[in-house]
Amino acid sequence: MSSMVPPLLAGLVDDSALLQPGPATVADTTAGFREHHAAWYGELVGSLLVPSSLLDLDVDPPGLPVGVVNDAAVTALPTAVAKLRAGGATVRSIESAVARRGEDPQPGLAELRTLAAGDKDLEVYAEIPLSWGLLGALDAVAAMRADGLRIAPKFRVGGLAAELFPTPVELAAVICACRDRDLPFKLATGIRHALRHTDPETGFTHHGFLNVLVAVLLAGDGQEVAEVAEALGATHPVPLVEPARARRDETRPLWAGFGVATIVEPLTELVRLGLINGGYQ
Repeated sequence: MSSMVPPLLAGLVDDSALLQPGPATVADTTAGFREHHAAWYGELVGSLLVPSSLLDLDVDPPGLPVGVVNDAAVTALPTAVAKLRAGGATVRSIESAVARRGEDPQPGLAELRTLAAGDKDLEVYAEIPLSWGLLGALDAVAAMRADGLRIAPKFRVGGLAAELFPTPVELAAVICACRDRDLPFKLATGIRHALRHTDPETGFTHHGFLNVLVAVLLAGDGQEVAEVAEALGATHPVPLVEPARARRDETRPLWAGFGVATIVEPLTELVRLGLINGGYQ
């Protein structure tokens, strides 16, 4: 069945269910991912995110698109990728933190540079803290890409403390910094719904994926931090839906995507907002 997902949303959502604690088994999760990938909305779905410690993944039929998220030593990642490939998975990417908040990200970036140089079939995402050393780290990543390496930044935009949620201005500055360096990026943690909202249980304000989508469109057009931040701060769909709908047939700039534990949730919101024309078939 042909996809009803427009190019702007292609590959936007990774399946991160295996990274979350829960009762679902690996077999159930991979079976569910295959169903999503083969469904009418399959073009929305990116990779199944797999912790690097999970080496015995059942891949039948072969070709399951996988992204490996490091939960051990960086030096163990090539072995993890090799075992997953031997099991039939198509490993598209690796994601690995390079430092904790307040630490120098440069040594971790050097490790990932070696990894990217050793396997040019992979997109390597370096998770860089939104703290001290960020701009220098982005300069280093840009230099690596100029040398032909497939490496890009990843940022966490949420967590278990309020300071882990960047403000609209802070995230807009990061997006524009990536734009200025021609860097694609991924986001992780903290994005749950289409619109910016405050969680009534934690009091944390989460970024919305529709906000980020419009923000990267504005950044790609050359808008400055203030305009990008305005889109990130919107809490109503009216100023966001039409700009996204008007450019549905374009390729999404900058933003490689984000992961969720349940693919159906962002899909349902995109259908309700009229950004995907389709239904459960």
